[in-house]
Amino acid sequence: LDIDLQRVAREALGDRRGAVVVLHPNSGDILALVSTPDYDPNLFPAGFAFHSYDDLRNSIDKPLMNRALHGRYAPGSIIKPILALAGNNHGVDISRQFVCTGKFSLPGRDRPYRCWKRDGHGPINVLEAIEQSCDIFFYQAALELGIDNIAIWLNKFGLGKRTGIDLNGEATGLVPNRDWKRSVYDEAWFPGETVITGIGQGYLLATPIQLAVATAALANGGSLVQPRLLAYLENAETGEIVKGPDVKVVGKLPIESSDFDLAVDGMIRVVHGLRGTARAIADGLPYRIAGKTGTSQLVSIKDPEGDDSDSLPDHLKDHALFVAFAPVENPRLALAIVVENAGSGSKIAAPIARKILDYYFIERLRR
Repeated sequence: LDIDLQRVAREALGDRRGAVVVLHPNSGDILALVSTPDYDPNLFPAGFAFHSYDDLRNSIDKPLMNRALHGRYAPGSIIKPILALAGNNHGVDISRQFVCTGKFSLPGRDRPYRCWKRDGHGPINVLEAIEQSCDIFFYQAALELGIDNIAIWLNKFGLGKRTGIDLNGEATGLVPNRDWKRSVYDEAWFPGETVITGIGQGYLLATPIQLAVATAALANGGSLVQPRLLAYLENAETGEIVKGPDVKVVGKLPIESSDFDLAVDGMIRVVHGLRGTARAIADGLPYRIAGKTGTSQLVSIKDPEGDDSDSLPDHLKDHALFVAFAPVENPRLALAIVVENAGSGSKIAAPIARKILDYYFIERLRR
């Protein structure tokens, strides 16, 4: 851990429930690993009253859970660059223009699947769809790709399985497919479930550490690197240094560099494009960020023509997510941020990333 970066990330998250993971995209070295709310671990070896432990264990905020490793969240639009790569490698013509009218329906069905932009984006290509996070584009792409191919590519990026970080308690997440649903629910997979998986909703679940590793793979050109906290061990008596684990690449994505450029260019536009969903954090940036915002919906909106999300209780409001790497030309940090029940990834999670990256690339160098 970089203790100063850890402090900055913790302060940026504030009193919100959530997690921040920051790592080096080539080595997998964890530089910050934050889960909030937290607690004083010194209470455990020292011993404390049962009722105090009971308060921690039963708290609605779950301070004993390491959200960075064990929190499982629908990733939302975070997966759209990966879906673009998957489509490009499975014969889906993502280079063509789609037309976003704000609504999408399956053939022969009346039920509308909405875009977050109610009146639609109009004609839109894949770079613009990533930049503006158009749902309609990815509904259609997901339907053409199919759930099994989506699952294959999400697995390739490390979702649905443990990253292998050198800590206990890591969750696997969940990448659904037809066989999974049949085995768990004894039901067939429906096309509508493919549609919502295309924007990172439905059964799909990922941990913040998985999202950070997947983002690192986009940054480093396709290597899935195992994250690690242990740098070395030092014998307190002799001073002997024992080196920690070597850098371990656990997978290499079979994707052409030109395909990666497509996904990364879209992510650059998320921050630096005129209509990017995270363009608000680009003001005054002396370096370039490739990022993707996400909003994870916890409950369905009952009114298909409106939005009753403001009336929801706080614990049912959307999660805010953001992943990024920087600087674009020579990535040295990759990160994933989840802020529970905070609403918009662009308004809440992306500004947290800006604070973390500014510290590492600007303030730290001034000291």
